[in-house]
Amino acid sequence: MPRGQTWLRLALGGSMMGLANLVPGISGGTMLVAAGVYRHFIESISELSRMRLRAAPFLILAAVVLPALCSIALFATLVSQALIEIRWVMYSLFIGLTFGGVPVLWKVLRPATPAAWIGAALGAGGMVAITFLQSGEVATGSSTSALLFVLGGAAGAAAMILPGVSGAYLLMLLGQYRPILEGIRAGTAALAAGDLEGIWSASLFLLPVAIGVGLGLVAASNVLRWLLRRFEKATLGVLLGLLIGAPAGLYPFMEGVPPRAGDTFRGEVLDEAAARKMLDRPKDWPEVAFTPSSTQIAGSLAFVAIGFAATLGVARLGRGQEGS
Repeated sequence: MPRGQTWLRLALGGSMMGLANLVPGISGGTMLVAAGVYRHFIESISELSRMRLRAAPFLILAAVVLPALCSIALFATLVSQALIEIRWVMYSLFIGLTFGGVPVLWKVLRPATPAAWIGAALGAGGMVAITFLQSGEVATGSSTSALLFVLGGAAGAAAMILPGVSGAYLLMLLGQYRPILEGIRAGTAALAAGDLEGIWSASLFLLPVAIGVGLGLVAASNVLRWLLRRFEKATLGVLLGLLIGAPAGLYPFMEGVPPRAGDTFRGEVLDEAAARKMLDRPKDWPEVAFTPSSTQIAGSLAFVAIGFAATLGVARLGRGQEGS
């Protein structure tokens, strides 16, 4: 059972996890590693999946999940708008939040062994590779296969707790991003309208996704728990590498460009209607790099420093106690 201020770290880590899930390219698991509560989280999921029904795992998961849900509910609109209007500020802040976890994890990892260094190199290299893959065009074709829905739910859930892995990207690879999103929207609309038939249809449609989510959480948490117990140094090294490599996908000086008919976006050639429809969705616009001003560069460095200090501050709340 965590002690003292570790509970506050769990809550703050959960809040950061919720915010991270609102930002493209960032894994919620990365924020839990940065906050130093990652091991508590996966150990709790693993214990409950093995039917060890003690109070501690329930309380730990509640301390992480409830603040995460609150962050999503409270800041979804604000973060979405900020990512459009001041993307460089938001990404600079998350670079700092991520880098702030490096000294936290390094403290747990010391003394580093050759296995830890190899793990760190593999983690950083893998994160950079994932970044390049995600920057390419991803096919968005869809399928309504129940098996693929299960796989999509499992991939999304696993990505939620695997540092550095984007759940949205995995769903796109499986061709499940669009149908799952549409299913959720249909279910939400039916719930708001009190349409019982629509709610039932959406529930049946999303049931395989829910099954996949459960399987993904159980599988990922138990595999990570086993790795941390059998190959602790190497696994912590990989997590450290993921933290170091994660900001590769967070280059702040990018801006959205309105699409035009004939442009290829995520594997599809846009026609006039599709391009016109996307004009009202600036968050979905393709992005290109721009040359920042000296003020933006200075401001970016300041926000990186703020994020770095914030993560260190969260970690210091539990100094002397077991971290991730």
